[in-house]
Amino acid sequence: MTSAGSAAIDLQDHAALWSVGEIRASDVVSAACDALVAGLDSPALRILAACTRAEANYDVHELLPEALGELGLTFYPIASEAGQVAAARALARRMLAGELTPRAFTSRIHQRYGHELPLTERLAELDDDYDVLEYLDRTVDQVNAEVTAEARRLAAHTQVAPEF
Repeated sequence: MTSAGSAAIDLQDHAALWSVGEIRASDVVSAACDALVAGLDSPALRILAACTRAEANYDVHELLPEALGELGLTFYPIASEAGQVAAARALARRMLAGELTPRAFTSRIHQRYGHELPLTERLAELDDDYDVLEYLDRTVDQVNAEVTAEARRLAAHTQVAPEF
């Protein structure tokens, strides 16, 4: 995948994570800057990337949908189920990239969605397994392996439509 393609996925992931309150608006601005450096470009993306940290909290809400639209990416309304699914997939990619441990990944998924989101139900169950490992016939490594398999399953569905 090109660096622009990776930047598009990263920007899309940041947008999804922001829409569910997982990251700050300033993180979205940083991703917009990275996208510009990687070769993505649009008028709204330039404006978004130019936001200061102080402006981000106010302006990302308005600028992000337009910037994503100009790039052919998807904006997920705040707290929408589609946004929750996209955010779970983004967290899975972060875990696979080594930014989160399997335990931290399941904990964040479980705290955010509980057992309510069908896509992440197995991850919530695995988070419960970490809590009671001494009573199970499993090791941490076995649970980690199953979490990694679930993360791969989630991450395999990247929804970046245009070819960069």
